[in-house]
Amino acid sequence: MVKSSILYPHSSFLNLPDLWDLYVGPVSTFSINTTVQPTPIPSSSLIPPPSLYYPSFPTGQQVPLQSKNESWSFPSTFWYGVAGASYQIEGAVKAEGRGPSIWDVLSHRVPDYVITNETGDVADNNYYQYKEDIARIAALGIKTYSFSLSWSRILPFGKGPVNEQALLHYDDLIDTCLSYGVTPMVTLYHWDLPLFLQNTYGGWLSEDIVADYTEYARIVFTRWSSKVHYWFTVNEPIVFCGFYPLPENYFKATSVPKKQQPYSCGHNVLLAHSAAYRLGKSINDSLSISFKNNGGYKIQRTDSAADAEAVQRAWDFNEGWFANPTFINGDYPSNLKTYVETFLTPFTQDQKAQINGSCDIFAHDAYTSDFIMAPDSGIAACVSNSSNALYPGCYNTTKLYANNYWAMGPASDPGSPWLYKATDWVPAFLHYMQDTWKPKGGVAITEFGMSEPYEELRTDLASILIDPLRSAYYRDYLSAILIALSEGVNVVGTLAWSIYDNMEWSQGYSVKFGIQFVNLTTQERFFKASAFEYVNMFNVYQDK
Repeated sequence: MVKSSILYPHSSFLNLPDLWDLYVGPVSTFSINTTVQPTPIPSSSLIPPPSLYYPSFPTGQQVPLQSKNESWSFPSTFWYGVAGASYQIEGAVKAEGRGPSIWDVLSHRVPDYVITNETGDVADNNYYQYKEDIARIAALGIKTYSFSLSWSRILPFGKGPVNEQALLHYDDLIDTCLSYGVTPMVTLYHWDLPLFLQNTYGGWLSEDIVADYTEYARIVFTRWSSKVHYWFTVNEPIVFCGFYPLPENYFKATSVPKKQQPYSCGHNVLLAHSAAYRLGKSINDSLSISFKNNGGYKIQRTDSAADAEAVQRAWDFNEGWFANPTFINGDYPSNLKTYVETFLTPFTQDQKAQINGSCDIFAHDAYTSDFIMAPDSGIAACVSNSSNALYPGCYNTTKLYANNYWAMGPASDPGSPWLYKATDWVPAFLHYMQDTWKPKGGVAITEFGMSEPYEELRTDLASILIDPLRSAYYRDYLSAILIALSEGVNVVGTLAWSIYDNMEWSQGYSVKFGIQFVNLTTQERFFKASAFEYVNMFNVYQDK
């Protein structure tokens, strides 16, 4: 157990157990609480469902012919894998010296922040069962595993004392990947900010975080740069900066106005990401280092000039927020800059130079698309009215075509209302990313997936494992990538979200994205049909 006498802002001197007891409280544990070796995977669990491969018996089923398109192919260098994130899957939140993160507080202390009142205390028990998890994806034929590190496991206070037990754990996780021929991809930060940093200076709202994050990056790059080639600095800053302002009375108060907090966060993220990028390259210049953007294709809903302007504003306030500085000029896109320059200190020329060019690939968590249109009151009226609900972006979104009748595609689970199956727009989206930001290392879809509607309500295993919408999503999405590849877009890889059902943040375990089902009572894992659909597309189309 790591202990420290670092001065904590709300008390006198606290060690790590005090920090847990005072700000989080009791946590749950699971019966498997030591690292376990994988058990042999039954061959029966690796038999694909009949919709993909037809068994010799029984016979008689008739299905439409689905022939291979001989003009499509994934290059032999194209990587495909699955992804997970530390707080969502690891569990063991208080074990072996891990310090609390803001999500331990949000899930334990803030009423209804997680609608199911569930926590990540146990999650998928990946901290102890990671060997089994890696063995299972390898048996399926998946050659890439993307996971995030728990910052507060490695540095329980976010800075200061290093927890050697955590480093040894991730040593073995990485070595286990390599022993199975699985390429590890590592994300430094996937939303689980060390609580101590939030309560010391406001977390991402303070530029103080840049130095602490960079030191954290130095520790992990130094430790694993010889074994891990692909790195992602931060996951979806648009989302985690949008968590601000955090619920009042559970964290240190801040003087940053609420409306400005997401953009103050984003400013510091760009500085921290780019500092980590430059540091990583100085340690090993062959590394691939990027951050993971997120959003979706912005579809102009009508041919009006107002809707065209709204589309550009939507790009500027979403992907462009972080992509323009890193891929184009070190600074914000024009519509966003007009807003933030009223309260943010502009980047210096040195900072712009540090930020510009600080991504090797365009990594995008690209799940869906949106129709974009101007606000009913008009863009000019919105921009001049800070009380407008759409301010400061001043664009509107919908999933319905302009007739307000047809949706762009099937809806996902009601717990993820932002997600519809919009795979028809994937080729256009991939072209847009390549043409707009011109990434030197190509485009990677670093998360994509579908929450099967009402999967939580299914009680028998057989009905859980057949996930037709998710299976169709992966088949059609990968077909769309094949179209884009055939048209010259340099797409280099995909990561399916997720390796298995997990703690989906504020939705708890009620929304399922996994290509594996996890029985949370026994921690048994089972492949779903979508896992085979995903892998089969590469079995059919990837060049050998």
